[in-house]
Amino acid sequence: MTADSPTTNVPVLDGRDTDAAKPVEDARPPLAVRSFGLSDRGRVRERNEDQFLIATLVKALEIQQTSLPLPKFQHSSDRSYLFVVADGMGGHAGGEKASALAIESVEAFMLETFKWFFQFRGNEENNLLTEFQSALGQANARVLREATAHPELHGMGTTLTLAYGLNDHLFVAHVGDSRCYLYRNGALQKLTSDHTLLEDLVRRGALRAEQAAHHHWRHVITNVVGRDSRDVTVEVHKLHLQAGDTILLCSDGLTEMVREDEITQVLGAAADPESACKQLVARANDAGGRDNITVVAASYDLSS
Repeated sequence: MTADSPTTNVPVLDGRDTDAAKPVEDARPPLAVRSFGLSDRGRVRERNEDQFLIATLVKALEIQQTSLPLPKFQHSSDRSYLFVVADGMGGHAGGEKASALAIESVEAFMLETFKWFFQFRGNEENNLLTEFQSALGQANARVLREATAHPELHGMGTTLTLAYGLNDHLFVAHVGDSRCYLYRNGALQKLTSDHTLLEDLVRRGALRAEQAAHHHWRHVITNVVGRDSRDVTVEVHKLHLQAGDTILLCSDGLTEMVREDEITQVLGAAADPESACKQLVARANDAGGRDNITVVAASYDLSS
């Protein structure tokens, strides 16, 4: 299998896995989105190898000529939102390069290849998950090509966690040990799995979760974008969002330093995503800041 043909062995989640009941399509009110991202080198590392992206996708009309008094650009009221976090690894600037290349590849995919949806029909939701699997597969191929062209970057790789919001639908594609969380009704739910050796052992029952928390092998990643792997397994999920939800994407520089109950407390008390991100980064640094720290938060509320 080539890097352009990613596989998945993770079952797709539908809205019932997160919501008590799937809302009636016509009854769903539109949701307004506020978002913010922040990346910090931390207190130990010499460089920041994390990258993040927040983007809004809109339909636009560029007017070349007209006899009417119209602005040159007109935009539809339709919006969709893209959030990405990448945590690079590789040394000699390889990690920083890998995470940047992966996000640049996702940007190019969204602009040149992605079929933009503003309403769903039939089985298009599942088709969208397949598209994001392809996007991460292309990112893998891009990182590997660059490493081949520049031997000093050999072995570089990156995690990549992507969330795409369209109306009240959220789609997640994920490789590595960065994370995507859903904060809802005062509770924090981890949507993604950590693709690490210890997580695999815990899933198989060979190790208890409490043993893995501080094990010296906990950073051994088994699934990564790049790092000489021609195959990448892309974990995908989908769910329905509700007013009051917050989505958090983060690198392990946050979760290694800040417990999930503390993250829950910050998300519940913060006035907005910017305040939440700044508080989370500050807490990670106060706890030692042993790694780069990147957080992206997006809050969903009823449109006014």
